[in-house]
Amino acid sequence: MLAQYIAKHKTPFEAYLLELIQNESIPDQLKESMIYSLSVGGKRLRPILLFAVLETLGLDPKKGYQTASALEMIHTYSLIHDDLPAMDDDELRRGKPTNHIVFGEATAILAGDSLLTHAFEVMSRDQELTPHQRLTLIGMLAQAAGPSGMVAGQMLDMAAENTTITLEQLKEIHANKTGRLLEFSVVAGAIIAEASGEVVELLRQFSKHIGLAFQIKDDILDVEGDCELIGKKVGSDLENGKSTYVSLTSLEMAKQMLEDEIKQALEILDRLSNDTSLLAAIANYIKERQA
Repeated sequence: MLAQYIAKHKTPFEAYLLELIQNESIPDQLKESMIYSLSVGGKRLRPILLFAVLETLGLDPKKGYQTASALEMIHTYSLIHDDLPAMDDDELRRGKPTNHIVFGEATAILAGDSLLTHAFEVMSRDQELTPHQRLTLIGMLAQAAGPSGMVAGQMLDMAAENTTITLEQLKEIHANKTGRLLEFSVVAGAIIAEASGEVVELLRQFSKHIGLAFQIKDDILDVEGDCELIGKKVGSDLENGKSTYVSLTSLEMAKQMLEDEIKQALEILDRLSNDTSLLAAIANYIKERQA
């Protein structure tokens, strides 16, 4: 079911996303750099989550296309900047050369800056939403991506390299670095659907569990994943001196933590009156994915 759902929405959404950049008056090299990283692809998990929430709550997923595009622009900007020599210094992203390898560091930085700022312009002109919804979502995304959210997670992650941290500190890093944008994906769908406060809060709890599960699975794949499938070298976290759920516990314990987070996420879905089979399929995909 999930594979069919992704196949139905991924291609038209990606065309819509790229068109938002292609139709803008942007210097050629900068536009090429932005489109390069946006079109490398990936799972598009965040947009798919948003669409799945909308469908679960009875709305057409296309109502969330502009919000999902802004979200994907911010996610992509963060990857461009994370890959820079000053940060993770990665040469591959999803099996292809990273942006700064292809276009140079200066252009890569500007491409990331452009995607970040253009995201909020895209949200501000979304005529599918009421002015109140737009303002709410812009504030939510800015907070999720900013210095108390994703950027905070990246800062804490860098500070923790080659040091010993606790499991709770690691959870805090990833709750911000990875979890906040995943949380936005889910909660934004509920806001667009004008769901009740109770439903919004249940979906927020669901998102926190799958966000943590996503990172635990990443750490497991860094140990036993297939480099051709995940698009980067296996074992890079260990080489970079990063603490992971595997290094702080064990591979077996990390797998049990993953099971526990998915179980709790599914239990929350059971408390919703809607048909949540699509969201449950995404939760199980996070657990089983190989890339």
